[in-house]
Amino acid sequence: MLVDRRAAIEPDIITRALASNRMGVASVVFFGVAGAAPLTVIIGSISAIYAIQGSTAVPVAYLVVAGILSLFTVGFVAMSRHIVNSGAFYSYISHGLGRMVGVGAAFVALPAYSLMQIGLFGLFGSAAAGILAEFGLEVSWYVCALVAWALVTVLGVLWVDLSGKVLAVLLIAEISIVLVYDLVMVANPAGGEVSFATLSPAPMVTPVVGSLLVLAIAGFVGFEATVVLSEEARDPKRTIARATHLAVLLAGLLCGLSAWAMSVATGPDRILAVAGENQTDLVFKLVGPHLPGILVDIGYVLFMTSVFAALLAFHAAVSRYQFSLGREGVLPSAWGYTHPRTGAPLLGSITQSVFALIVISAYAAAGAEPLLYLFAWLTTIGGLGVLILMWAASASVIAFFQQHRRGENAWRAYIAPFLAFLLLSIVLAATIIGFGDLLQVSDGSPFRWIFPVAYLGVAGLGVIWALIMRAVRPEVYAAIGRGADVHVPAAVENDFPPPLPPATPVGARGYHY
Repeated sequence: MLVDRRAAIEPDIITRALASNRMGVASVVFFGVAGAAPLTVIIGSISAIYAIQGSTAVPVAYLVVAGILSLFTVGFVAMSRHIVNSGAFYSYISHGLGRMVGVGAAFVALPAYSLMQIGLFGLFGSAAAGILAEFGLEVSWYVCALVAWALVTVLGVLWVDLSGKVLAVLLIAEISIVLVYDLVMVANPAGGEVSFATLSPAPMVTPVVGSLLVLAIAGFVGFEATVVLSEEARDPKRTIARATHLAVLLAGLLCGLSAWAMSVATGPDRILAVAGENQTDLVFKLVGPHLPGILVDIGYVLFMTSVFAALLAFHAAVSRYQFSLGREGVLPSAWGYTHPRTGAPLLGSITQSVFALIVISAYAAAGAEPLLYLFAWLTTIGGLGVLILMWAASASVIAFFQQHRRGENAWRAYIAPFLAFLLLSIVLAATIIGFGDLLQVSDGSPFRWIFPVAYLGVAGLGVIWALIMRAVRPEVYAAIGRGADVHVPAAVENDFPPPLPPATPVGARGYHY
């Protein structure tokens, strides 16, 4: 009864904080790598890029993008040592470029991460339905997607470290099978000789380099989710920095190595044709003759669980964005409360689950093809939004440290952020110019430009909302991007009697009376 009474008297102690001190470096890395979903990229994307782009530079493209994002990560995590906030991009941009631009970024982040997560239900449903069909069970993609939706919905409101443990098991198995497949492909080279031809940077100097980089960078989207967990990490100033660097390097090396291993197994001169023939079955066709059937079947199952891991990671990201915005008054305050026992964002998690259910149900009712119109379209549109946020965040790092270096050296504060901003500007421009090609629509289709314009529109709405807040609620406007440092407004404090003695922080194991 005392816990209930304290919750009634002190809602800001019990339900307005995320579960603290829950996650170490490994757990945070698992969230970041799960968002990037390397096995999903390796099986579902790399072979398609080989076939569609007609270039042998795919391994190099992944390594180049890993380098670009490593530069971005240098300034990004340097800023994370000074700002601990689950709002991540929104908070960083608020500190670097100002509150109005920060709210505009928040209005971009919410649909971007939400669409990324919802699109993955289409891939999960299709993959699960295909696997079950191999065992003689005919189940629609929608039913499979609903099962994943229910699991993510439940895990989304439980302890964040529980989700971290689920991701740990899935990702260790996923990375293990990737390494086994890569080893098998390299050990069985076409013509009996291992070729390094596809690691040559020469093919990058072609007109398709822009498209290659755009498609490759899409395989990394999700690694930045590590920073969203900063308030729940142990020693966040160190944990988040290490985890983010590791997530980028791990995803980049796995994708680059696997793309090269595929070319070794087929031969550099045949990889494009073989990829076009086999598409997402390419890896399984290459390793199948050299492995027991059970290891191939395990690969199919882990492909499905890889998608589930990404679903869980993106759900955590978008729910925490909503929590951060609710806590700071950008969204209604109800979104700023967490579960009284697990410390998980409550309404943010429920909102994302409800929205996802509505969208996947609408696609199923319309009979739309889940792989193309749900997975490919929504994740591409969401990926554009995340790329816009990365670009703006790299600019905010420069502005943030321009005001004061805060003990960071010139490389972390100025040089790496500037190089990242320059390179991300090129990639973003190439993405917007070729966005219609990414969606595979005709030259005259309005879908070539409507989504970039839509992001500009929602960012503009965010700026307008920030202007309204500054005029009508200046005390709330002043708290934008300040996260856990925000104090309860005086009007709320005066509504309650003097506080009880300090309680154990939300998320700590057990309650102390």
